[in-house]
Amino acid sequence: MKSKITTDLESHARFNGAIRRAGINSNCWYMIAKSSDIQQRPVKREIWNQPVVLFRTQQGEIHALEDRCAHRLVRLSHGRVKDDNIECAYHGWQFNGAGRCVHIPHLGSRTTLPNCEVRSFPLVEKHGFVWIFPGNPALSATLAPLQMNEWDDLNEISSFVTLRTRAHFSYLIENLMDMYHGSLHAQYQVWTAESLKEVVEGENQVSATYQATTYYQVKDLLSILQLFIPSLRRLHSVPLTVTYEYPNWKSTLGEDFKIYCLICPVNERLTDAYLIHYTSLAKFKGLNNAPLAVRRLLKRALSNVAKKLLANLVRQDVIMIEDEQAAFDQDPLRQPFEVNRAIRRVQGLVRRQATEESLN
Repeated sequence: MKSKITTDLESHARFNGAIRRAGINSNCWYMIAKSSDIQQRPVKREIWNQPVVLFRTQQGEIHALEDRCAHRLVRLSHGRVKDDNIECAYHGWQFNGAGRCVHIPHLGSRTTLPNCEVRSFPLVEKHGFVWIFPGNPALSATLAPLQMNEWDDLNEISSFVTLRTRAHFSYLIENLMDMYHGSLHAQYQVWTAESLKEVVEGENQVSATYQATTYYQVKDLLSILQLFIPSLRRLHSVPLTVTYEYPNWKSTLGEDFKIYCLICPVNERLTDAYLIHYTSLAKFKGLNNAPLAVRRLLKRALSNVAKKLLANLVRQDVIMIEDEQAAFDQDPLRQPFEVNRAIRRVQGLVRRQATEESLN
């Protein structure tokens, strides 16, 4: 009689290859850029094989269009923003924020313009990022981007790094959900996952809770010094919860530590993301009584204090993720063996979301 783990491994092997070719569910909000990156000049981006050009008007309104001119199908991002429209560099055709052609230089003002346009995409600016809805525009108002309220909370100190990996997005998600690779980050990681306690699965998410040990705790000056002076470190046990809330990821370690990963699948072999770490100063009660100007100044001053640490973690993870992708590309029929039940649930969620996209 086969054991449960043997049966699960065989089931995993049957659809693992399909996961590495799975598409995205486009009827979701995806991070496409930082808000500060979009000014009054074209910025090119891509979301799952769809070229997009972003630009901002003089009034601060931001737009996203297909990065193809309706005339000769060249990139609009080669052009410029003129009179709050985007102008193609090739023949000077101009398109407004809705994608409508509003000017063709050589036709003059008396000629009726052709009835042509390029696709526009719903956008929102939230939590310091630009979010795009690449699917059915009619559904965009019924859904919302990932909640990240810490961005505006004066007690939350943020650090963030960009992540780019030449691999399918599923490899990145699995890396983020499997907390058993602490040995890879022994020099930089502040916790060690000891055991997987619970996996909870919802319609659009998978959440896994590990029991972890850590010296990370922010409650007074001594606890902060532990981060920099190894001899002061005192380990304690805390729950470590990681959640794949499709299409993004978030994590909490005890009460003081949160990380988000905002993911933009560029194509089948390229994934961009932002990793954002938050440290809470809420236990420093005196800060809550300080003037708002002082608290804002402190938040800005401490921003990105953990950037170097995050960058090292990302660098190590990307090497492993791209190794996995290279192994799959070399031999797609060779199946890895997975024993972490959280990863199998995540793979199931990726497959369901891709199936839902194909049905829409």
